[in-house]
Amino acid sequence: MAVTRIAVLDIGSYELKLEIFEINKEVITSIDCVRHILALGKETYTTGKISYESLDEICGVIEGFCRIMKTYQVEDYRAYSGSAIREASNSTIVLDQIKVRTGIEVRVISNSEHRFLLYKGIARKNLSFFNMIEEGTAIVDVGAGSIQISLFDKGSLVTTQNIRLGSLRILELLHGIGNDVNSRALILELVDNDIDTFKKFFLKDRSIKNVIGIGDGLLYLMKKRKDSEEVTSITSEQFQNIYEKIIKMSIEEIEDYFDIPAGYATMILPSAIMYKKMMDEAKAERMWIPNVDFCDGIIADYAEKKKLICVEHDFSKDILSAARVIAKRYMTNKGHTQILEDSVCKLFDAMKKYHGLGKRERLLLQISAILHDCGKYINMGLPGDCAYNIIMSTEIIGLSHKEREMVANIVKYNTIPFPSYTEFQGKLSEKAYLVVLKLTAILRLGNAMDRSHKQKFKHMKVTVKNRELIITTDTLLDITLESGLLESKAKFFEEVYGIRPVLKKRKGV
Repeated sequence: MAVTRIAVLDIGSYELKLEIFEINKEVITSIDCVRHILALGKETYTTGKISYESLDEICGVIEGFCRIMKTYQVEDYRAYSGSAIREASNSTIVLDQIKVRTGIEVRVISNSEHRFLLYKGIARKNLSFFNMIEEGTAIVDVGAGSIQISLFDKGSLVTTQNIRLGSLRILELLHGIGNDVNSRALILELVDNDIDTFKKFFLKDRSIKNVIGIGDGLLYLMKKRKDSEEVTSITSEQFQNIYEKIIKMSIEEIEDYFDIPAGYATMILPSAIMYKKMMDEAKAERMWIPNVDFCDGIIADYAEKKKLICVEHDFSKDILSAARVIAKRYMTNKGHTQILEDSVCKLFDAMKKYHGLGKRERLLLQISAILHDCGKYINMGLPGDCAYNIIMSTEIIGLSHKEREMVANIVKYNTIPFPSYTEFQGKLSEKAYLVVLKLTAILRLGNAMDRSHKQKFKHMKVTVKNRELIITTDTLLDITLESGLLESKAKFFEEVYGIRPVLKKRKGV
């Protein structure tokens, strides 16, 4: 296998970073890394936009990155940004100017995508990760703009929550308030309220043995340790000792002690406070420090999708697990949801020739099936609208904002008339609209087949013949209700695909 050289650009809240990777025989190696400090998040979080001066600096730095990429003869690149650009009101102008002036196309990703990529980075670097999450484990990612807490147990994701209290955002919130002494107390006040709320909702009666810490602040805290292992860990008592030392230092002392720039030193204290608060509230025994950042996640995702490395773990199952946790929170019917998920997948696979969609769209259909009834928890008379609002207000790890909106619309129009594209304009692209249309037709059909919630089509066979979608079941139960209700769904399905669904019982049953 030939050596592949890839450049990864991270346009972060506090710095711009370029990292060059080599991929050879399924081994990913970092061969160079360049950082440039630029507090974009400071502007975005305080003024709501990125200034033209900062935009000039961004473009100048990226032009320098491009020269480095040329020197290394990289074959491809990925350039991502998170909240620093995502939350800026002039993000469209910023992205356009970067593209025009440097030739680099920066993709702004949602918070859930950002965390999912970090999750992939951890999994690639720490082979014991999947064994670790069999018992209570929390990934605590303290960034510049927010803290993300993801809980795992029995190998599955339990929940992931984003709290808008990153180290840089905290400093901006407290800018000009108090001195170095009482600023520590103010940071604690800010952090205590939100972490206590998280504990009340998600940590109650849950045992968390391990905390996996991510973030530059934590890496600097560990800088004085001389562990030879790439992935290190410390006990809660050891972290307590480090914390007590840091909390007494001034910014100048932190800067000298860790030998880091003043800008990084200011973020050490809020980071330390947030990690300490989570360790205490979770009653964790040990903190693991995998030395993973966003660039590690980006390259892991790139290598997996390009089939440059073999990945045994199916990450799509983690996305589905997160969706099932949301469905459970809103008390959906588990038996009905399981049979619906299975049914829509069989329908999707049988119709592959006619819908022209791929694995990602199949995943969106599965998520839609899992969440299709969550709106009834709020209002049984308006389940579609309520489900739409729930989904749009809930992060689903691994999904982009656009994909989440597609799922929300598929679920919404499962029960109400599907609008024309003109009514959707400004909300979804034509391509996304067509995907929502096609998947809604399948979801409606699958839902009609289990309207009684008695799983009459648990064992079914689906074939397409002579412009008919023949769905055969071997149930001993009467399918008169399902056959009758199918008529109202069949018309829409036929309008979309030009194929008429027909329900049948296997001969002899």
